[in-house]
Amino acid sequence: MRPPPPLLLTMLVLAAARPGCEPAWDPEGACSGPAAADSATCVDLQLQTCSDVTYNRTAFPTLLQHRTRAAVESSSEYILLSVLHHLLEGQCNPDLRLLGCAVLAPRCEGGRVRRPCRHVCGALREACQPAFDAIDMAWPYFLDCGRYFSGPEEGCYDPLEKLRGGLDVEEALPSGYPPTFIQFTHHSYAQMVRVLRRTAARCAHISKTYSIGRSFDGRDLLVIEFSSRPGQHELMEPEVKLIGNIHGNEVAGREMLIYLAQYLCSEYLLGNPRIQRLLNTTRIHLLPSMNPDGYEVAAAEGAGYNGWTSGRQNAQNLDLNRNFPDLTSEYYRLASVRGVRSDHIAIPQHYWWGKVAPETKAVMKWMRAIPFVLSASLHGGDLVVSYPFDFSKHPQEEKMFSPTPDEKMFKLLARAYADVHPMMMDRSENRCGGNFLKRGSIINGADWYSFTGGMSDFNYLHSNCFEITVELGCVKFPPEEALYTIWQHNKEPLLNFMEMVHRGIKGMVMDKFGKPVKNARILVKGIRHDITTAPDGDYWRLLPPGAHIVIAQAPGYSKVIKKVIIPSRMKRAGRVDFILQPLRTGPHKFLPGSRRGGLGGEPQEPDQEPLGARRQPTTGGSKPWWWSYFTSLGQHQPRWLLKY
Repeated sequence: MRPPPPLLLTMLVLAAARPGCEPAWDPEGACSGPAAADSATCVDLQLQTCSDVTYNRTAFPTLLQHRTRAAVESSSEYILLSVLHHLLEGQCNPDLRLLGCAVLAPRCEGGRVRRPCRHVCGALREACQPAFDAIDMAWPYFLDCGRYFSGPEEGCYDPLEKLRGGLDVEEALPSGYPPTFIQFTHHSYAQMVRVLRRTAARCAHISKTYSIGRSFDGRDLLVIEFSSRPGQHELMEPEVKLIGNIHGNEVAGREMLIYLAQYLCSEYLLGNPRIQRLLNTTRIHLLPSMNPDGYEVAAAEGAGYNGWTSGRQNAQNLDLNRNFPDLTSEYYRLASVRGVRSDHIAIPQHYWWGKVAPETKAVMKWMRAIPFVLSASLHGGDLVVSYPFDFSKHPQEEKMFSPTPDEKMFKLLARAYADVHPMMMDRSENRCGGNFLKRGSIINGADWYSFTGGMSDFNYLHSNCFEITVELGCVKFPPEEALYTIWQHNKEPLLNFMEMVHRGIKGMVMDKFGKPVKNARILVKGIRHDITTAPDGDYWRLLPPGAHIVIAQAPGYSKVIKKVIIPSRMKRAGRVDFILQPLRTGPHKFLPGSRRGGLGGEPQEPDQEPLGARRQPTTGGSKPWWWSYFTSLGQHQPRWLLKY
C-alpha cells in the first residue's frame, strides 16, 4: 500500500485539528449553503488548489458552510480535491478539481454568489463515474448536481469554460490568402485545436474532430478524422492512424500532421484524384499531439534552445513511449511453446500497479474502439524508419536483430516511407541519418537500440495493427524556417505509407446464413501471427507479394483453407471471403491456444481493468487502498467516500 506523501500528511494533520462541514451521515444535506441569488461579501480567492479558476473573488460562508479560508483548507473536501488527480491517475483532471472549487470557493460577483451549472455537473459525472468505480470510491457528496448546482434560469455559470479558453476564438488567415493556404509555422495547443476544427468545418462531409481523452494537465488529445462517412466504421474500409509528438520536445511530427490535415482537406475539395481515392477508400485518423503537456515545456524554451530532453516526458515525468505494457517479453516466452498463440496478448495485471499515464490509457482505449490496420508514430532525433520488435529477444543485448513473424511486411512498410523520402535516399554518409544509409534508412528497432514499453510493439502484439516509427530529422525542435522543407520531404512518404494499408488481402467471415462472425481468426501458414475479424466480420491482412495459404476459423465452426497469390505490383487488397460451416456433432472444439492467459475471447478493455486486483471492491469490511490518504483525519475522515 502506498504511503501518503509528506506534504499530504501535513495537510491531513491540520485538517484533523480544524474540521469543516462534512455531512458523512446526512444524505439530506446538513451543509446546504445560501441560495444562488443570496447577497454576499466578496473577498479575494486565495486557495492554492483553486488558483486557476476563471474568477478571483469568492464569499464566506461557502455553499458547504465553511466560514473562513482556514476552514476550507483544512476540510476533507478540499484535501480530496488536492489529491484526486493522483488517486484517479490523471483521469478527469482538472475538470473535477475545477468543479469542486466552484462549490468550495463559490464565485462571487457584485455582492452575489453564482452557482455552477447543473448540466455541467451532470455531464462530468456521467463521464467520470467509471473512474471512481474503478477505485471503489463513492461519488463525492459535495458534487451532488441537484444540491449545490443550479440552472441557466438562475444565472449559473460553466466552471469548465477555462478548459476551452481561447479555443473557440477564430484566427483570421492573412489577408489575400485563400482558404487552402497552409501556414508553415509552429502551433501552440490553442492554435492547433483551432486549425483542426477549422479544417474539419471546411470539409465537414469528409472530416470531423474528436477527443480520445485528456492529458494529465487536462488538454484534449484531439484527433481529426477523414473518411467518406466520418464518425463511423464502414464495412471493408481499413483504418489508419498517424500519431505525432509522443515525446513533447519532438515537434516536427506534430506540425507534419497539422499540415497533412489541411492538405487532405484542400486537395479533396480541389478534386485531386489521388486524395479523393484515398479518402473514399480509407478511414484516416491523425493525432498530432499525444503529449501536449510536454510540448508546452519544450515550446517555452523555443526552437533552437530546447535541450535534448526538456519536455520529452508528460506532466507526470513519464516517457510515454516506455509506458505501454511490455508484451514483447511475454511474446518471447510464448513463442518458445509449440501450439500456443502469441498474438493478441493480454495486458498483465501487474502492469496496472505502476504509473500508467492518462495519455497511454487513452491510446489503448482508442485502439480497442477502432480496428486499426496500419499506424505510424512520428518522432525526431535522427533520420530513419524503424519497425518492431523494439525489445531484444535477449534482454541483456542492447543491440540485436529481433524480427517479428511479419518481418517481410514490416520492411515493405518501412521502405514505403524511406524510399520516397529525398533525404533518406541522399547518398551522403555525412548527412543526418547517414549511418543508416547502407541499410536503406530502415532498421529493426532492437537492432538499433533495445527498450521495453514501446507503442509499436504493443500495437503488434495486442491488436491487429502494424505500426512503424519514423524519425523525421536530427533536430528535435526545428526552427520555423525549416518546417516547409521538412513538409516537402515528408508529404509524399506520408501519402505513400497510408496507401500501403491496401496491400495484402481483405474480406468477410460469415456463417452459412450470411451472419458476420466476429473475432474469427485469420491465419497465414508460415507466419505465426494471427489477426481477428472486426465486430462486423470484416478483416484486413497485410501481406507481402507471393503465394500464401490462408485459414479462417472460429469456435464452433469448421476451418476453411484457401490459397492466395498476391502479385508484386498489386496495389489494392485482394478480396478473400470465408463462409464457415458449423461443426455437426459433439461439443464445440476450441482453438489451440485459446486457453492461454489473456485472450479467451475478447481482449479486456483498458478502461475496465487499469487498476487491477488492488482496486477491486473490498471484502470483509476492509477499507480500499486509498483510505490511507485520510486516516490522519481521525473522526473527520471522509466516510462519505466509502461505498460499503
